[in-house]
Amino acid sequence: MSARLVTIIGLLQVVLAAALWGTVGIGTKLLYGMAQTDALSVGFFRLALSVPALAGANVAVLRSRAWQVHRRDLPLMMLIGAMMALYQLCYMSAVRYAGVTVAVLVTLCVAPVIVALVSALWLHEPLTRRIGAAMVAALGGTVLLIGLQPGEPADANVVLGATLALGSATAYAVVTLASRALAPRYHPLQPLAIGFAFGAVVLLVVGLVVGLVVAYPLPAWGVLLWLGLVPTALAYVLFLAGLKHTPATVASIAALAEPLTATALAAWLFGEQLGSSGALGAGLLLSALLLLSMEQAQARQSSEQVRQEVTP
Repeated sequence: MSARLVTIIGLLQVVLAAALWGTVGIGTKLLYGMAQTDALSVGFFRLALSVPALAGANVAVLRSRAWQVHRRDLPLMMLIGAMMALYQLCYMSAVRYAGVTVAVLVTLCVAPVIVALVSALWLHEPLTRRIGAAMVAALGGTVLLIGLQPGEPADANVVLGATLALGSATAYAVVTLASRALAPRYHPLQPLAIGFAFGAVVLLVVGLVVGLVVAYPLPAWGVLLWLGLVPTALAYVLFLAGLKHTPATVASIAALAEPLTATALAAWLFGEQLGSSGALGAGLLLSALLLLSMEQAQARQSSEQVRQEVTP
């Protein structure tokens, strides 16, 4: 197989993974219309149904090394799981209150901004002009998207949904930072399989206390299986496989397929429409995501070049 064909396949894998992630909010909203369920129950089943598939992929790829994890790294993997559980609760609640479009755009576009800000303050990574512009765009985009205008009352549900989406963005940012800390020592499937399993246990424990919805009609079980197996387990495996053969800049831009897929499907299936200010806000949020993706990709390429120069 030629190198060009391998690169094209890798790019298609990244785009497909991002597009599949974009269906999570759609599936969640469909479930709310099919059954009397809640974010806790949907989040639990999404994680729980993905664990066997992720564990199987982990064993298939790493074989005897699949579960070789140092004891000191287990708390960090458990943190990933706990934050994934919090992410599920906040994100799926945001879909209920604000709709798919607001939940997806705020979560996906603000999370990288939080990562960049924490990295600058805590890890002393450089705060470039591109990152600064992305932060301003994300803040302005969020305000415009939820319709906060002087002298006019904002929709309480949209504000609550956007606030929950900010919570999910924060949780996902923690997942990103923890995964980055583990990356030099582990294959990405290892912390994913262990973290998602722990996250499912956390949601199960909470569900046993406050109540877990387990009765669903057959079509709803189909949607739950889709959420667990396709945009979770399969999408992560596709994304990791595609990254091996896709340039960092291209992969970062291709990941924009996630919010674009979600917003397009939300408009088609549920008639979610943004006004002029909301559309401008969405554009600013997508611009922030693109700027940060390009910054991250450039930093990764520079790191790889330095590594190649110092390697004898």
